[in-house]
Amino acid sequence: MTTAPPTSTPRAPEGTLIPGYSSPGASPVPWESVRRALERAEISWISTVRPDGRPHVTPLMTVVADGCLHVTTGPNERKARNLAENAHVVLTTGTNVYEDALDVVVEGTAVRVTEDAALHRLAERWRCKYGDEWSFTVEDGAFVNDGDPALVFAVRPEVVFAYERTAEHAAMRWRFGSGERPDLRAPDAPQPAS
Repeated sequence: MTTAPPTSTPRAPEGTLIPGYSSPGASPVPWESVRRALERAEISWISTVRPDGRPHVTPLMTVVADGCLHVTTGPNERKARNLAENAHVVLTTGTNVYEDALDVVVEGTAVRVTEDAALHRLAERWRCKYGDEWSFTVEDGAFVNDGDPALVFAVRPEVVFAYERTAEHAAMRWRFGSGERPDLRAPDAPQPAS
């Protein structure tokens, strides 16, 4: 009988406290708080850039998988047209209250997901997070719901900012290299096969 080699738990990335935007003596925001906020967010806002350079911001739903945040858009929507020209995006989530709040900003590049197995896995995550109303089939490298296609994009974080407002304020920054995958999974989540 053979046993599987032990799997190592990805270690939390190290962030940098930004003193100029933090209270004196503020404690760093734990990565686990940021990860949970991204995973649980029901609504995030995506910022894209129009071909003429003007910004475009719209709310949408996100799902976390494979070290990325995933978003959908119709192929003719403004954000899809923007992403065809410039794949750099900012995703934000948080709250509009001043106290007891955590806001998270993710800078990254949106990459279209077209592989059927990945899309099926993501469709199941969408259904689990948002309910049966958000059930998708997979056709021609896209999600389909009620006959309407939705393109799926993965945004791998390159820079993440967190702004925590409690009794003290803490601003944090995490930077990820091109080959680095931030751990966005819950500690007890099943690990995908390599």
